[in-house]
Amino acid sequence: MKIGEAEAASFGLVLGLRREIAQQASVDIVVVLSMRLVFEGLISKDLMFYGFVLSCVGMAMSCKDGKPGLDNGKYVRYTPEQVEALERLYHDCPKPSSIRRQQLIRECPILSNIEPKQIKVWFQNRRCREKQRKEASRLQAVNRKLTAMNKLLMEENDRLQKQVSQLVYENGYFRQHTQNTALPTKDTSCESAVTSGQRSLTTQHPPRDASPAGLMSIAEETLAEFLSKATGTAVEWVQMPGMKPGPDSIGIVAISHGCTGVAARACGLVGLEPTRVAEILKDRPSWFRDCRAVDVLNVLPTANGGTIELLYMQLYAPTTLAPARDFWLLRYTSVLEDGSLVICERSLKNTQNGPTMPPVQHFVRAEMLPSGYLIRPCEGGGSIIHIVDHMDLEPWSVPEVLRPLYESSTVLAQKTTMVALRQLRQISHEVSQSNVTGWGRRPAALRALGQRLSRGFNEAINGFTDEGWSMIGNDGVDDVTVLVNSSPDKLMGLNLSFANGFPSISNAVLCAKASMLLQNVPPAILLRFLREHRSEWADNNMDAYSAAAIKVGPCGLPGSRVGNYGGQVILPLAHTIEHEEFLEVIKLEGIAHSPEDAIMPREVFLLQLCSGMDENAVGTCAELIFAPIDASFADDAPLLPSGFRIIPLDSAKEASNPNRTLDLASALDIGPTGNRASNDYSGNSGSMRSVMTIAFEFAFESHMQDHVASMARQYVRSIISSVQRVALALSPSHLSSQAGLRTPLGTPEAQTLARWICNSYRCYLGVDLLKSNSEGNESLLKSLWHHSDAILCCTLKALPVFTFANQAGLDMLETTLVALQDITLEKIFDDHGRKILCSEFPQIIQQGFACLQGGICLSSMGRPISYERVVAWKVLNEEENAHCICFMFMNWSFV
Repeated sequence: MKIGEAEAASFGLVLGLRREIAQQASVDIVVVLSMRLVFEGLISKDLMFYGFVLSCVGMAMSCKDGKPGLDNGKYVRYTPEQVEALERLYHDCPKPSSIRRQQLIRECPILSNIEPKQIKVWFQNRRCREKQRKEASRLQAVNRKLTAMNKLLMEENDRLQKQVSQLVYENGYFRQHTQNTALPTKDTSCESAVTSGQRSLTTQHPPRDASPAGLMSIAEETLAEFLSKATGTAVEWVQMPGMKPGPDSIGIVAISHGCTGVAARACGLVGLEPTRVAEILKDRPSWFRDCRAVDVLNVLPTANGGTIELLYMQLYAPTTLAPARDFWLLRYTSVLEDGSLVICERSLKNTQNGPTMPPVQHFVRAEMLPSGYLIRPCEGGGSIIHIVDHMDLEPWSVPEVLRPLYESSTVLAQKTTMVALRQLRQISHEVSQSNVTGWGRRPAALRALGQRLSRGFNEAINGFTDEGWSMIGNDGVDDVTVLVNSSPDKLMGLNLSFANGFPSISNAVLCAKASMLLQNVPPAILLRFLREHRSEWADNNMDAYSAAAIKVGPCGLPGSRVGNYGGQVILPLAHTIEHEEFLEVIKLEGIAHSPEDAIMPREVFLLQLCSGMDENAVGTCAELIFAPIDASFADDAPLLPSGFRIIPLDSAKEASNPNRTLDLASALDIGPTGNRASNDYSGNSGSMRSVMTIAFEFAFESHMQDHVASMARQYVRSIISSVQRVALALSPSHLSSQAGLRTPLGTPEAQTLARWICNSYRCYLGVDLLKSNSEGNESLLKSLWHHSDAILCCTLKALPVFTFANQAGLDMLETTLVALQDITLEKIFDDHGRKILCSEFPQIIQQGFACLQGGICLSSMGRPISYERVVAWKVLNEEENAHCICFMFMNWSFV
């Protein structure tokens, strides 16, 4: 059937009527209106039938939502004014409630002709468009990043192919040379590894011209050598263990093999423009925390629009056992023909006719070989950056035990090269994210606080005389070095007046520091223990004294004041992208005071910087640096940093001897265990060494110097003793490779005790303690260790002390196996619990077991713990004699 124009117009009239009345009308009304149109001759019966069917279908679809007669397909055309009003509300509240939408209609007359449901649909569509826009933007950014990474990997592949071709050519040449050359008459085998290197070191070069023309020649030579290292084959690069390239990785990181000194290379992507990248990298003290100062002594413009700068740079020593380093450098900045920005540097040695830098006291002059940064603009924004660090750090000037720090390219990569990339990525991330982070602080302010903590700790370790530090005599034992600083610059931030009216009168700062060698202890695990279990090594009175000394007026030395930690609360402040560094505020609770200590702080706050806690990272330095702060926590608050630094010495040994043949298969085939340090330390525990440096600072009044010095020495010695005790317990000989930090698996004594515990439980209670009771002692202990209830064993003595606990028991008591023996049974129960225990103890001895009703107990940190009930039973040994008593706290939780 064909419908004419008139009928089509009439059909449209029907549909129009249906739209107008369908929301409030029933099917009957639609039929009546359609029949009226038929009688008046406006439409035919067939057309009426089609209109009726369409109306029913439309209303049926509307009824699916339980709202009969509501047309979901109604389209509303909004005016620009209406869209502007809705956009304003969307930016304030992307998901308004129904009340808010109705309020909007009342407040905006231009929206009065729009129904609330349509406004709701508009907001739904607007949120959908925003989500699609963000997702499209994210996918575009990922696509650009993958494209740039692909380009970077292709360039790296080309470079590696050139390196392989060069190695193949050299291999063929040496083979042909050895076949055609007769045996030498002189034996030079003894010179191959030693004298050959000495000859290269003692080669004398004529002095270089340091006039402007001569400096330009040196700069061009430096640029060519740097580019050959960054993109060529001048240095044989080997992928750094643990680093895999990818879109979410920091970049491609490699270390040198067989070159003079130590060298590291990295290339990656950053979301910053080249000029901004160059600005950040030139400001080395802002991101390289080992850099004490960079002084620009002269600037020379070049004909090609670049600059030549003469720099003097000083680096802090990482430990008290080594001197600091300094450099006399030339830095050349220029733009290549392809638009890439280049910053290259090298040491100026053996020059004439120009400026020089004489040796500086307390510094060892190191050499920087051609190094620098190649920054290329990336399509779609951002930059591709190549970093090369190549140095000769003069390892002869440090004790032999520390030379791995100065002979390891891996250490250089961790401390310098990768730090530069991380800083660029961090700033790029902050630019793309919100400007305000934790506690209402801007990212730049938080980075500045972390920089101040690290810099203050480095100053304390190095104790330079030009900063006002002077050493005072020891007490006959030179294990702890004590320095005093009365410089106005050091005290400028401490002489403040506070809201309580007490001015700070501390006029000097004392630093007690020491270094110690640790054997067989993973730095990350030790540092994590020091962070999480402060009460194991710290003295709350010393913390209170340190906090008061910089905050208020008169305060005495800590004496016999009684006070224990109620606990510490860690308040996260900020962290880096890869979570390798944390900035946090520590609140120390439960510090008791005597009446005369009214001016002492009742709550102690510490600003703490923690890094290197990832035990899987290769060769990473671990640091825990903290300083007392006022509760107001201002950005310019005075900081006296103290803390620990643990540097691994043997974790990243490298086969970089130039007289050895590189095994490419072993160097490049990085498997799952090659990427990260193994958790099983038993294999390499014999050679695992690290050096720990401890430094603590105290503000004091000058007339109390002798007393404060004596107190500081004893405090640092007690910390050393505590660290040695903890390190012994954390050594791999006391740890299992599977259970991690606190597991005693593997020791025969623990396996025997686990068997006695399970057998005695079955004997007295008639059921098995473990659901899957295995026959093997090792699996039995493992099941007991991971039991969900807290299981603890204590001695049968007049004052019972704990001797064993499983993982849940240690978590409940907030302690470790080392400190467990210092906790007595009566300390964890409250008065009510002790009464019940005393009444039930005879039953435990006579019947062998007892069930105690639920109650409250306390952890070693003073935190209350609720438990549903406790099952106690007597543990019998092989001779059926009582060995100890075992307690199982069921369904416990912190209150």
